[in-house]
Amino acid sequence: MLAYVFVVLACLFRFVPHPWGFTPLAGSLLFFGARTRRTQLWFPLVLLPASDLILTKYVYASHFSWDHLVTCAWYAAIVLLGTRLAEKSKAVWILGSAVASSVSFFLLSNFAVWASSDMYSKNIAGLMACYTMGLPFFGRGLAGDVIFTALMFAIAGIVAQFAKRPRRDIATV
Repeated sequence: MLAYVFVVLACLFRFVPHPWGFTPLAGSLLFFGARTRRTQLWFPLVLLPASDLILTKYVYASHFSWDHLVTCAWYAAIVLLGTRLAEKSKAVWILGSAVASSVSFFLLSNFAVWASSDMYSKNIAGLMACYTMGLPFFGRGLAGDVIFTALMFAIAGIVAQFAKRPRRDIATV
């Protein structure tokens, strides 16, 4: 249940300003992959592209193009990466997955922007310029991914510990 809550909150978070670039998206996808059955992995893969469509068309008044499909593929890859955390739930694996999520998003999304737009020349110098322009966003995105991923997995651990506690009967207190 918590996995669904985190994905819905991450989706809603996309509709409010987040000037520091901190978003819970990667953390929610990793957590969802780690904590739900494989038959349920479709949920964020429908919800997030739907929110992309709404944001693109109605909030940003822009056009939906093929580079959005790269983002959808990234969503799927991160959910699948999260499935690996079901067995490997040590902090190093969780935080490593958050870093991998950030790095992969930076590389893929900036490559897609370079390839799909006329903002940069279509050569190595243009690609490097695109990556350079994305660097300020990468640092904040990385920090947000690590913080939110750590928080989500920590909250789940705290809830699990709380659920294991024996309940005291009020009458015996």
